[in-house]
Amino acid sequence: MKNILCLLALTTLGSLINAQVNVNNGTQATITNSNVLLDGSSSYSAEAGAGPNVGKGVVIPSVDLVNFEFDLTLADGITFPTYFDGMIVYNNATGTTLTAGNRSSTATAVAPGYYFFYNPTGSSTSSVNPGVWRPLGGSSRVNVGTTETVTNTAINNAQVYAIKGTFAASGTSTAVDIPSPTGMTAMYAITIYRAGTNTVYSRELYSYTLGTAAGNAITGSPSMSVVYPSGTYDYVLEYLK
Repeated sequence: MKNILCLLALTTLGSLINAQVNVNNGTQATITNSNVLLDGSSSYSAEAGAGPNVGKGVVIPSVDLVNFEFDLTLADGITFPTYFDGMIVYNNATGTTLTAGNRSSTATAVAPGYYFFYNPTGSSTSSVNPGVWRPLGGSSRVNVGTTETVTNTAINNAQVYAIKGTFAASGTSTAVDIPSPTGMTAMYAITIYRAGTNTVYSRELYSYTLGTAAGNAITGSPSMSVVYPSGTYDYVLEYLK
């Protein structure tokens, strides 16, 4: 009996290795070369006429991305050849990811929600350090604060960051300097507003200089007769590094 059970186990394992799995209909050898790795629909999907209480979902493992560290034991170029590029997790922590050890070398502000690990050069660098955790589409709300925040936006695969701050206007100047965040190399957008007033004063950037302003963003324009009334304003700066 023991030998029979072992044989059955090995036969099942071999089938799983060489075929894709349709959860509700067992292993399907006929879809071995299909694009589908795992199909959990079958009679439990709305397309098949399943009722509102029958449908099923997938629970993504929950992790603490602030303290998460990769286990590279099997990242040998064979078992995990992409060095986790594209891995999806549900993050349950709020804070900034650590960078020491087997982690992304980019400190990323995270909040509860879905994230994926972007590491397209991992297979060539044999490392997870070049990678970065990014919010998965619009499923993760990005809370822009007074420290650098990773947004849901990338331009030519370059991550867009954001930061919130305030500045004071004298009521006479047509240009206002806003300190550039550390490492900023290019501007994407800027929003000038007053919290609690439902008033947005600007959603663009007229100029950006690397001169005596040490790379500060300049909102407004000396060549235009637009003057911010005296007072304190809020802003959200979006930028590239």
